[in-house]
Amino acid sequence: MKKITRFFWFCSGAHINTLKKYPIEHNKYVGIGATIFFTALFAALSGGYAMYFVFSGDAFAVGFAILFGLIWGTAIFNMDRYIVSSINKEGSTNQQILQASPRILLAIVIGIVISRPLELKIFDKEIRQKLKTAYLKGQRTKIDSLQKTYNQKYAQEMGKNTDLKKEKDSLERDINRSRYLLNQEVFGDKTNQTSGITGYGTYAKQKAQVLQEKEDRLKTVTGNLGQMDDYLSRRKDYEGVNGLRLFSEHQLDSLANVAGFADRNWALGQISYNEKGTRDLDTYLAVSFIGYLFILFECLPVFVKLMSPKGPYDVAVGKLSEANTYFAEKDKDRDIAVTDNTYEHNLDVDVARRKQIITAQSEYDLERHSYD
Repeated sequence: MKKITRFFWFCSGAHINTLKKYPIEHNKYVGIGATIFFTALFAALSGGYAMYFVFSGDAFAVGFAILFGLIWGTAIFNMDRYIVSSINKEGSTNQQILQASPRILLAIVIGIVISRPLELKIFDKEIRQKLKTAYLKGQRTKIDSLQKTYNQKYAQEMGKNTDLKKEKDSLERDINRSRYLLNQEVFGDKTNQTSGITGYGTYAKQKAQVLQEKEDRLKTVTGNLGQMDDYLSRRKDYEGVNGLRLFSEHQLDSLANVAGFADRNWALGQISYNEKGTRDLDTYLAVSFIGYLFILFECLPVFVKLMSPKGPYDVAVGKLSEANTYFAEKDKDRDIAVTDNTYEHNLDVDVARRKQIITAQSEYDLERHSYD
């Protein structure tokens, strides 16, 4: 239990030797340290999960996710520890709030960054469904766009193909009607279009000739239509129209599984809207409150430090800081004094050395003058 307590003291950024002297402050800093630790833990999970989707499909995706999660969690832990430990209880409440404002803003940014990947995991089912809908809609739009381009590019050929189909249908109807009239003429049925004479006579031969001409024309039209259909089919293959199909449910599941972080982040923003484009208030509040929860969780150590009354530990740390400052000033004075004394000593030595040089030079000049 003592090891856990000391670990959370370390997480809180407290001066442990000073904190030990004031038992009334122990639980407060255990709570602050635990909050910082679990915030870093959530940050590690969040960063690892985000990195897993960045490298999704890679053989080392899990390894990269674990490594980045540990690095990210450690960075957030170090930053939170610094933010909390740098807030002192000196001064008025307004001064403390002003001092903590930049740290609170930084904590809010960290909370937003941490919460997003965890929100992606919490709403994974809804995100997958939104992605599948978006992929299906995108594929349908792509097919429609490609088909429209194809229709515009081969409008003349398609118009000719349509005319051939209409002519083919018309010829088939005419042939059926002409064949019926020929039968009536041969069997002697009297109508306003037949002579009523039984047998294969002149009128029957005329009707047979007309029927043959129409059948020959039908063969020609059918052949041309087949060639045109084959040409248009090959053009569809070339343009890629025949190769596009709507995604099956299995394909949509596969696409949703390999979706990257950006696609999932987009889908998370879209699940708050229904199909009509209006905001789904229930989903929007659920996503927002989860984000607010992590932001509050990240800001909680700072708020706890601000809301807690000034205790004996804070007073002791303040006095210790003053003592260290005073000690540093004395160190400065000592270093200045040592430097001054050392400089003066060196100056005296240099002066004495220079005097010796001048004296020796003067004696040399005198001796030389005397010889001259």
